[in-house]
Amino acid sequence: MLYWAAVFFVIAIIAAIFGFGGVAAGAASIAKILFFIFLILFLVSLVTGMFRRGKATL
Repeated sequence: MLYWAAVFFVIAIIAAIFGFGGVAAGAASIAKILFFIFLILFLVSLVTGMFRRGKATL
């Protein structure tokens, strides 16, 4: 998922360079959404991994 966020970010950068504002804004918003979904899933995975090992010292 982080890979796709990076791909859409690169598409947004390239579209902004060539002056396609609408495409750049759309790709940037998709990249932002995918990045936050990745971040949430990573944190959930990290917390559940800590609880599985029994080392939950939050």
